[in-house]
Amino acid sequence: MNKSLEELQKEYEESAARLEQEKRKLRRLENRKAYLESGSRKQRNHRLITRGAAVESVMPEVKILTEQEFYSLMERISEWPPVQNMVRLFIERHSQPPASEKDGD
Repeated sequence: MNKSLEELQKEYEESAARLEQEKRKLRRLENRKAYLESGSRKQRNHRLITRGAAVESVMPEVKILTEQEFYSLMERISEWPPVQNMVRLFIERHSQPPASEKDGD
């Protein structure tokens, strides 16, 4: 029942080695999580930048607006019924399968 000092020392060293392995494993998992999250963040940033650039390309006048003025303008545009209908139409088209899939091709 009583373990010798050598046995206890050996158990301690094995436990310390396992602890270090688990710490390394946890660091790898945390790095992987950060990598995956940054990927989605990069995709979002890319989407926001390209869409903002698209707005400026079709309405170059908005470049002079402050951020608050721009948001106010976008809110007013989004409240306009023809724009709401058009957005709804595009969303519906996006969620429907292509015509070739409907016909069984």
